[in-house]
Amino acid sequence: MISVQEAEEKVLAAAIDLGTEEVLFMNTSGRVLAETIYADRPFPACDRSTMDGIAVKYADFEAGVRTFDIVGVQPAGHEPIAGNKCECVEVMTGAGVHASFDTVVRYEDISIANGKATININELKQGLAIHKRGADRNAGACLVESGTVVDAAVIAACATVGKTQLKVFRQPRITIISTGNELVEPDMPATDWQVRRSNPFMLGAVVEQRGIKPGYLHISDDEESLKTEMGRLLNSNDALLLTGGVSMGKFDHLPKVLEQLGVKCVFHKIRQRPGKPFYFGVQENGCTIFAFPGNPVSSFMCLHRYFLPWLKKSMQQEIVQVPYAVLTCDIQFKPALIYFVQVQLSYTATGVLMATPLEGHGSGDLANLLNTHAFMQLPEDRTQFLAGESFPVWAFKAF
Repeated sequence: MISVQEAEEKVLAAAIDLGTEEVLFMNTSGRVLAETIYADRPFPACDRSTMDGIAVKYADFEAGVRTFDIVGVQPAGHEPIAGNKCECVEVMTGAGVHASFDTVVRYEDISIANGKATININELKQGLAIHKRGADRNAGACLVESGTVVDAAVIAACATVGKTQLKVFRQPRITIISTGNELVEPDMPATDWQVRRSNPFMLGAVVEQRGIKPGYLHISDDEESLKTEMGRLLNSNDALLLTGGVSMGKFDHLPKVLEQLGVKCVFHKIRQRPGKPFYFGVQENGCTIFAFPGNPVSSFMCLHRYFLPWLKKSMQQEIVQVPYAVLTCDIQFKPALIYFVQVQLSYTATGVLMATPLEGHGSGDLANLLNTHAFMQLPEDRTQFLAGESFPVWAFKAF
């Protein structure tokens, strides 16, 4: 049995190279960039007006000029109109401003008659309402780094620089597998001693939030069925996520079957609760096996604590340090194990992240997850954890 830290290190060391593909930028939401996006020209590409009004030269205003000859109207998207001394141009929001002007006065502060514009205010700031060329980014500047998850802002930036094909990391081929003869399908009636199959869909919902469409399969608890199906899946997937069949029961055949299929067991069992029987292995063809315990809380926690960091590293994303939260009450936990206690998160008025334990009734208490925001990781070398102390939290729900 290994420590949580050792397990994390071994899982991350087994990250794979998924390769890349090019995808139309509009279809990349949620995908991970495999290239850096640069500005193809300055942002903005020219001096432009940030309001409707007239463009003037500040030096004229400073010299006492208040009435200017209007030499044109400048809509957005047209070549800027030049002007001479004591002249102005009507400019619309977003329109380019010619270098002969350096200040924009809004319509509310002027009056227009007989082709002339008169400024009706006595104070004016040079450069007012002009968004200078290159003020946001210079040409060639990095806009979005490789490893970034594509969102609406990234898509807008790519459209702005004309980057219509994006190189993204290939999404891993994943199948989520349940085992157990006690399980029936969600749409089937269940006796009191049967359980409707829920773990795969719970795990799948998390995976699908990352833009990945996994396959789903249920395998009965007998060695031959497991060997046949697992042998097929190992050759057609980048990762397999399993729930059940890895503990010490007489029907927990999975570790033995995986060994027979040539899977190398990297570790089996971690000094943690829940999720102690977690099995992790790799196969020669590159398939990675995450075999979680069958209890729903155990599977859910292990997915967030081990699989998602593995997925991030495989997509060459930065593994950021998880936040810490402050316990709101004392906790006692006697076993010499890392304890992942379920907590509700909240912020104080001063922005301090707080964690209130919701211990539930063990790793089989699926209903407790409905009210839980995160797992707080408590160290194994203590039995008492006091209100006011801070520990890392692995959040999985908005709050």
